[in-house]
Amino acid sequence: MAEGSKSGVTYTTVDVTYFEQRALKRHARVWSLWALGVGAVISGHFSGWNLGIASGGWGGMFIAAVIIAIMYLGLTFSIAEMSPALPHTGAAYSFARTTMGPWGGFVTGLCENVEYVITPAVVVSFIGSYMGSIFGTPPAFQPVYWIFGYIIFVGLNIAGVELSFRVTLVVTLAALACLVAFWVSALPVANFSRWALNIGVGPDGAAVELPNGGGPFLPFGIGGALAALPFAVWLFLAIEQLPLAAEESVDPKTDMPRGIMAGMATLIVSAFMILWLNSSVANGAFGLSTSLEPLLDGFKAIYGDGLAKLLALVAVIGLIASFHTIIYAQGRQIYSLSRAGYFPRGLSVTHGGRKTPHVAMVAGALVGLVIMLGIWFALGAEAGAAAIGGTLLNMAVFGAMLSYVMQAVSFILMRKNMPHIERPYKSPFGVPGAVATIVIAIITIWFQLSDPIYRNGVIGVAIWFAAGIAYFGLWGRHKLVLSPEEEFALSKGTAEYKSY
Repeated sequence: MAEGSKSGVTYTTVDVTYFEQRALKRHARVWSLWALGVGAVISGHFSGWNLGIASGGWGGMFIAAVIIAIMYLGLTFSIAEMSPALPHTGAAYSFARTTMGPWGGFVTGLCENVEYVITPAVVVSFIGSYMGSIFGTPPAFQPVYWIFGYIIFVGLNIAGVELSFRVTLVVTLAALACLVAFWVSALPVANFSRWALNIGVGPDGAAVELPNGGGPFLPFGIGGALAALPFAVWLFLAIEQLPLAAEESVDPKTDMPRGIMAGMATLIVSAFMILWLNSSVANGAFGLSTSLEPLLDGFKAIYGDGLAKLLALVAVIGLIASFHTIIYAQGRQIYSLSRAGYFPRGLSVTHGGRKTPHVAMVAGALVGLVIMLGIWFALGAEAGAAAIGGTLLNMAVFGAMLSYVMQAVSFILMRKNMPHIERPYKSPFGVPGAVATIVIAIITIWFQLSDPIYRNGVIGVAIWFAAGIAYFGLWGRHKLVLSPEEEFALSKGTAEYKSY
């Protein structure tokens, strides 16, 4: 355990029953993995992305989407190489642990932990808003929607990996069907110049609506395009969660890269279709720039307000797809850090018959729900909803950007220092793709920090990190366990490694 002593960590000896109590079941194939990745992201095509239009106009948002797509291609190709080489549930933590030691692994895991605990809370708050509009319930009823949402979808994830992946596939296909239905409906009536280019710049530098359209492609210049980068992230956020299913994949060495690449291809097509067509119908880019329900607004522009409640139900499907799949990722992410001792080890115990990490999923859900309820009752309904949809959302994005930098660095270090390990798949972009990911992620973080609302989210992440690092420094680093990813890291992928 030389590395353990050098890194200031201590490994606890466990017997075979420790891993028997923490076993997972293999089930997922390529299309299950595809659905897991696409489903996690798809709610960002229903809402959230459009707010970037206020910063850059349609052209600025388009350029931001291209730049962010390049970042995610660099990231996902790097992940596609690392995940079959390191086929463990740990994913980002596992990659960083192997290349940067236990502290690097823990910090990377903490970045993802912020993303996967906070994102479902934000998504379920959006679901609650839609449901309140559909059923006409008062704002005070919102916490009831949140609680029931967590109970239903945590329960489905606990019920078994087979059911969880079936639900994932169904809701993902349903969400995509809603988007395709919108594209088909919008194509005959789309007028790009009239609606997508209906933003100009007023005397005070603020956006103004051009009644007849035909405005500039970049009303706010290239600076506006860069300012839109944090919003373009919503078109792809969470595709990186796929490697968390590695130990539940039937053949991770071949299926994982295929699932990641198929998911990324689907999301690129969907992202640019929704950016083009949602902005090209009545109300246009100017109206979308402040809308909380852009897809619903697009449907209303085509079919009128008479079908509003039915269309709102359609929009909820996309949110449900992301909520369900990110809860899955949340459970596996907490499970992997707990099994290796970075988090309290009791969190990684799996259900005796169903082999799902039920303790981790319940714990993650409770943390997210307690944070939501604390904000709601401390600030009141209106201010609380704004904080949940603003500050918490920004915490998730900031944590994700940091984890992307760490994963790209892990890829570069693995290429440099571990050329001997088996790589069933190799990224065609190689190290330059990972470098592009790092540069774009850092630029995105810079523009996040320039926004006061985003800075509040950064403060929240700093508190999260301080608590996590204090726990690990004082307690967790002395309680590590030789889980599969830890053993692999210590052996550096040599013949000494043996999988459990």
